[in-house]
Amino acid sequence: MTTTQLSAGTGAANRTGLYLAALQLMFTLGWTTYVVYLPRLAAEVGIAPSAVILILMLDQGIFTIADTAMGIAADKLTPHVGRLGLFVGLMAAISCGAFVALPFVAGAGPAAQVWFIALIVIWSITSSALRAPPLTLLGKYRAKPQVPFLAALAMLGYGVAGAVSPYLGVVLREHDARLPFVISSFVLLLTALALSRIESDVAQDTPPPTPAEAAKPLGLVPIAFIVAMVALAFGYQLHFAMNSGPSYLRFAKPDELQWLMPVFWIGFNIAMFPASLVVKHRGGLIVMGAAGLFGAAAIAAAEFAGSLNVLIAAQFLAGAAWGCMLMSAVSAALAIGSTGAEGKVTGLVFSALALGTFARMAAVAGGLQKMPEYAPLLHWAPIACWSVAGAGLLVIAAARLQGAAHIKASAGG
Repeated sequence: MTTTQLSAGTGAANRTGLYLAALQLMFTLGWTTYVVYLPRLAAEVGIAPSAVILILMLDQGIFTIADTAMGIAADKLTPHVGRLGLFVGLMAAISCGAFVALPFVAGAGPAAQVWFIALIVIWSITSSALRAPPLTLLGKYRAKPQVPFLAALAMLGYGVAGAVSPYLGVVLREHDARLPFVISSFVLLLTALALSRIESDVAQDTPPPTPAEAAKPLGLVPIAFIVAMVALAFGYQLHFAMNSGPSYLRFAKPDELQWLMPVFWIGFNIAMFPASLVVKHRGGLIVMGAAGLFGAAAIAAAEFAGSLNVLIAAQFLAGAAWGCMLMSAVSAALAIGSTGAEGKVTGLVFSALALGTFARMAAVAGGLQKMPEYAPLLHWAPIACWSVAGAGLLVIAAARLQGAAHIKASAGG
């Protein structure tokens, strides 16, 4: 292969990563817009404020199932170049149509309550096509050494959205919902429709994968990996969504939170790229495990912080650890599913993230954070989740390395 061909391949790979970053960014910002306006829209159709958390739990419950289902569908479609782009484009069109309709249907009042809930269900199911399926292109077509860096690029969109979400919430709060819903849907749809072009580009560089054989049950390692991912996701939800705000309020005023909460995401975005180099040479499971243990230490430092500066530093490091975990999780999922189940395992990663969010919302709905007797549990649970999952992943990684070394030694003998 000539230098020109290598350069062209690298450029196409980087375009793929940047595209996936844009797609994750637009999807996550759309979700933020939805969360900001949902209480107001629900009130317009006669849904009580106390029931809004139940709607959000419904969304996450649907994501938990649909993300894996969409990943499995992607595995069946990617061997046929062009079909994945068409599938994602169709799902995106339905998703964006339902999303745009929400504020307009809500304006019809209580008589439209059933239609309002139906649109939310349709949007939740179809929007899952925008998460795991596009990422399967990395595992199906891209060379393995490229995957960690491209996964970091893809997750950059998720991290940037997390960083700007507090500002977006402040800006949108006083505006009519219809225009933000229309704009975000239009931009997301245009981005999703571009997947066909990206799919065509990556297929030109690499022969299309052969159709997968009949699906096989997940082995012990993938199951343990997903269980660990659920624990890591739940730990992240408890630490960031439930504990970070109150931790900052020990030293700062409420109106300063919009400037402090993004510190976590700054660490997230910065750490992924150097960590991708380690994943390239050592594998995703090792980096996930090490980041889990490091992140647990950072959360502990945040809990015991005696000043705002120490807390900011601890939150930055915790965000860096989460960035390493999520980027490594995508890389590991694509590697574990490299026999034709990339979409399925990647979908399970996103299902784990949704399940972690569902569990956190359930804790909030149950008023767990308001019960003094459970306060120590809420503060120590993230540390336990990240440390136990991290240690378990390191054990799995060590066992896999030992097994590979044994096979190599046997072959050499």
